[in-house]
Formats: sequence, C-alpha cells, structure tokens
Amino acid sequence: MAPVKVVRPRISYADLERAPEDGRRYELYDGEVYVVPAPIPRHQVVQQAIAEILHKHADECGGFSVPSPIDIVFSPYDVLQPDVVYFAPERARLIDIDLAIEHAPDLCVEVLSPSTQTTDRGRKMQIYARYGVREYWIADPGTRTVEIYRLEDPGYVLVETASGDSPVRSTVLPGLVFSAAALFPAS
Repeated sequence: MAPVKVVRPRISYADLERAPEDGRRYELYDGEVYVVPAPIPRHQVVQQAIAEILHKHADECGGFSVPSPIDIVFSPYDVLQPDVVYFAPERARLIDIDLAIEHAPDLCVEVLSPSTQTTDRGRKMQIYARYGVREYWIADPGTRTVEIYRLEDPGYVLVETASGDSPVRSTVLPGLVFSAAALFPAS
C-alpha cells in the first residue's frame, strides 16, 4: 500500500481577496501562501529613495511607477509585491488605477532585507523572469550596491553592479541615470 501523501490546496488571488483583512501582506508562489514580514526602517528609506527617483522619471518621461504594497497578479497563483514597479510610457496605459495590476511591469525592484534576500534572489527572480519583467534591480543596503539584471533567454543576466558614486543606468528606461549613493542613508 502506498503511503498517504499530504495534499495542500493551491490558493488563488481570488481566495486572498475573499479573506478577511488582517494587516499582513501576502504573496503567492504557485499557489503557496507566504506572509511578507514588515521591513526594517533602512529598507523603507532605500525603497522610498528608489520610488522617488522612478516617480520623477515617470513625471518627466511618461510611464507609471508605484511602490509596495501593491499586488502584481502575474497569474491566479503567482502574486507578488515588488518593492517598486515601473511601466514604460508605451505600456502605462495597461494600468487601471482602480484594479489590481495584471500585467508584468517593465522593471521590478527589490530592496534586500535579511528575511527576504533568499526569496528575492531565488523564487521572486525566477517568477519575474517567467512572466517577462524586462529588468530587475536588487538594492542591497548592507553592501550599498544596486545590481541591474536584464532579461535574456532563459533568465536574467547581471549587466551592472553600481556602488558609491558609480551610476545606475536602466537598460529599459532611456535617460534614467543616478548615483547609487543617492539610495543609501549615510548611517
């Protein structure tokens, strides 16, 4: 006789929408639910700096940018909350600000935290690649660096690591250039 296998039901975005609000943030990885821990203040400072830079770029060049918490519904079973997302001008029209986003952003940014860095470099990165996010940034407050990845077949390729006064240059957002040091607080 075969052993009994534990079967866990896949949770969908519709299931999450029906759940009572409990103040937590959730992500779905192939229908598995993960609670996203609240970030530490340093994470939020870096996230805010990135969000401001991308918001300014959107104001000047077009496009749409928004920081987390925001659900990106890649599929009914893959729902992530990137720290910041950006849609290029030609794709910004896909966004209805009154509905959940169901299109892959052109850029997703994650700010590393001790509790999320394995996921940000692993499952999240894989899901972003699978759904066609053209560029992925990992901002690391610990090393004060920004890694820029470009989507190529079959996944992401690291094109640049910026730190200090070296410039961060987007491969998908023409004209976006800023100093890596601008993202990280002095202390």
